[in-house]
Amino acid sequence: MLVEKVMKRDGRIVPFDKERIKWAIQRAMLEVGVRDEKLLNRVVRRVVRRVNELYDGQVPHIENIQDIVELELMRAGLFDVAKAYILYRKKKAEIREEKKKILNKDRLDEIDKRFSINALRVLASRYLIKNEKGEIIESPRELFERVALLSVIPDLLYDERVFDKNGGHKQDLSRVEHYIGKLEEYDGKLSIGRFKLNKYHFERLLNLYRELAEKGQMKVSIDDVIKMLENGAFDRYEDEVEEYFRLMTSQTFMPNTPALINSGRPLGMLSACFVVPIEDDMESIMKAAHDVAMIQKSGGGTGLNFSKLRPEGDFVGSTAGAASGPVSFMHLIDAVSDVIKQGGVRRGANMGILEVWHPDIEKFIHAKEKNVGTNVLSNFNISVGIWEDFWEALREGRRYPLVNPRTGEKVKEIDPKSLFEELAFMAWAKADPGVIFFDVINRRNVLEPAKGEKIRATNPCGEEPLYEYESCNLASINLAKFVKYDENGEPYFDWDEYAYVIQKVAKYLDNAIDVNKFPLPEIDRNTKLTRRIGVGMMGLADALFKLGIAYNSKEGYDFMRKATEYLTFYAYKYSVEAAKKRGPFPLYEKSRYRDGELPVEGFYHREIWNLPWDELVEEIKKYGVRNGMVTTCPPTGSVSMIADTSSGIEPIFALVYKKSVTVGEFYYVDPVFESELKKRGLYSDEILRKISDNYGSVQGLEEIPEDMQRVFVTSMDIHWLDHILAQANIQLWLTDSASKTINMPNDATVEDVKAAYLLAYKLGCKGITVYRDGSLSVQVYSVEGEKRKRVPAKPSSYAVEKLKAVVEAEPWLAKFINVEAILNGTNGKEKKPELSFSINRPAPVKPVHGHHHAEKPDVPEEKIRELLGVAYCPVCYESDGELVELKMESGCATCPRCGWSKCVIS
Repeated sequence: MLVEKVMKRDGRIVPFDKERIKWAIQRAMLEVGVRDEKLLNRVVRRVVRRVNELYDGQVPHIENIQDIVELELMRAGLFDVAKAYILYRKKKAEIREEKKKILNKDRLDEIDKRFSINALRVLASRYLIKNEKGEIIESPRELFERVALLSVIPDLLYDERVFDKNGGHKQDLSRVEHYIGKLEEYDGKLSIGRFKLNKYHFERLLNLYRELAEKGQMKVSIDDVIKMLENGAFDRYEDEVEEYFRLMTSQTFMPNTPALINSGRPLGMLSACFVVPIEDDMESIMKAAHDVAMIQKSGGGTGLNFSKLRPEGDFVGSTAGAASGPVSFMHLIDAVSDVIKQGGVRRGANMGILEVWHPDIEKFIHAKEKNVGTNVLSNFNISVGIWEDFWEALREGRRYPLVNPRTGEKVKEIDPKSLFEELAFMAWAKADPGVIFFDVINRRNVLEPAKGEKIRATNPCGEEPLYEYESCNLASINLAKFVKYDENGEPYFDWDEYAYVIQKVAKYLDNAIDVNKFPLPEIDRNTKLTRRIGVGMMGLADALFKLGIAYNSKEGYDFMRKATEYLTFYAYKYSVEAAKKRGPFPLYEKSRYRDGELPVEGFYHREIWNLPWDELVEEIKKYGVRNGMVTTCPPTGSVSMIADTSSGIEPIFALVYKKSVTVGEFYYVDPVFESELKKRGLYSDEILRKISDNYGSVQGLEEIPEDMQRVFVTSMDIHWLDHILAQANIQLWLTDSASKTINMPNDATVEDVKAAYLLAYKLGCKGITVYRDGSLSVQVYSVEGEKRKRVPAKPSSYAVEKLKAVVEAEPWLAKFINVEAILNGTNGKEKKPELSFSINRPAPVKPVHGHHHAEKPDVPEEKIRELLGVAYCPVCYESDGELVELKMESGCATCPRCGWSKCVIS
């Protein structure tokens, strides 16, 4: 009899699969540069025959089969391949032991095995439940089960046997309170199929039942709902829980960090993004400080627009004194964030906004002028909010009025060109402030008539424009998972599966609104008026690597546009179907959706459509839409590390970089790049060292073929023009915005920054964050010694065409955008920017050159601690004493090693 089953190391019995044997042998052959399909198949046949001879009709252990593979390789004379296979087995054994150590387990299950060591480290450090001693008491399987289970609870209460969207039913809500008093008693007693509801799941079910019953939409009593659960009437939804569990554990999508941490746990807060109002009176200011504290205590980040506050020196009637101005109150909020401890070492994340017409705008622009990575508004990203009238004044060369928000009167007029220069200079010098284009944000704002005002704030990383007391919960889909291979080994993107997953993720986020435990009642109320969701993307760089497409190419931009168009179209498709069954978002009738408008710029450019948008709009007009906004692209720092993929919509930071651990040093290699090196027989420690010493880039290395240099590009290999083009192409099809860093080399100029701002604005971006390499705090003075000269990034021909077209369309832009100088790399380099202030710099920190880590420096401990979370990763330092430089990614400082991020979403 043939062998049909195999015993795994965890004791599971699984089908015998010869393809797994083939894959393992092929991997070993590629390690030593052997590419012979016939030889491979011959060895596989011998292995299978030998297994059947030795274990006729039995169930061999996986180790027995691997022993046979070793023996057959040696019998075939493939001693180098056998050695590679033995080393591979040894490495896999070491990985298994390391995973057990990380997870505090004696035996790994199949879910543990799917995640890399790096992914498990991130899960263990921040996401898995720990006891009072700090020991892990939850497995990855249990984490994803509690997240998946919570997300399906709304399905039970929207079931047609229970729910009536038309209302008119009356239930005894005192019975809900009865069960809330018995949460402990029901902990683990109810289930959906095999999935048991813990007391926090049950509490969220009771809360949603009460909410729907208050609207008259519950057809049956809460007692009947509980009986249905006990009798298995809802077990049909077990498959839905399984599907969300599968999608997360296959790393196809991940919710934002708060949802992973808080689902089925006491805090219960699933959202990352919030906006808090702040009015021009002390009561409102202190209320804002309170609200920020409550939100950040729960793990969220806050955006605040300080433009309603009277300027510094203005009259204060209650005291007959002078106002201290918006910047002083930013320091108050910053201090509150410092006190609140989020996840132990996570700083509070805030976005501070001041609009360009405010009399204190110059003080605001210079708010971080003396920041050297220590203590100046370290819990704030700051951005200037710009409206169309400023750009008009800049274009026409006329004075621009600054207006006191208290009186509405003009205080003075300024030269917009000078202010623009100051803004660009500070971004060049300090990576702050960023810029938010409020006129672009509100151009397609379909919610404006419903809310009665324009949007004037965003979340900390800028990708979520929100009204006051609104929130948004986010999830990101891993694009790399949809790259498949045909029978000839050629890669293709599975658009049908992608469309399916988008709709599942949109449903996950819509359901999350109903079971979310919001930190403030105002947020609960306002969030449910618009029901925003944020379906996003990650793994873009890895997907392009797999497809053999350069990020900075026309083909790359075409792919970005199409991927985002699908994202928004199919998120809306779910939202329309949900509106049919559950009803549209409450403010739908007052929105511009009823008029056939969409908050999507690409919709108004029929020539670029790939999908039937006309049909979708007619459906929206007929049935409504469940969610006021549906798509965004957030930073995904640690979330993408859990998914073992590249971060957000960014290119990767480095293809190879060195890591230091207690037993020595080793190279971290992007998995897709590593696979390609091995496939071509180029993989070696020597080539990894060369790439690492070349800033993690392959550009200019003669050992790397031209086609690989074209495709495998890093963030600093891509010209800043192309970074803007990527953001603009993605923005075309998003309902909200995208968090992206526009990387510039260290020798970029203030003129480059000004050109970047104008180009981003004209191409329809909703905001922009520029990061000049070395401008983040101590990086300016931490590099010593000689390094290999970086190969300068050149703009793609596509970017050059776009740049020229923008300037030709509006000739006045030529005063600020010198096309020829940008293209030949001399833009503004005859000017030498001087810092207009004196910096007391700390002693230089000495990193290991060419890498993203440093030995413990010879500087005082207290100085190091000031830099943690600002310039260096606090997690890596606290865990093993290693200083790892933070990188700017998606507008947020992020650790390339462990995924720690200043942004709460990541």
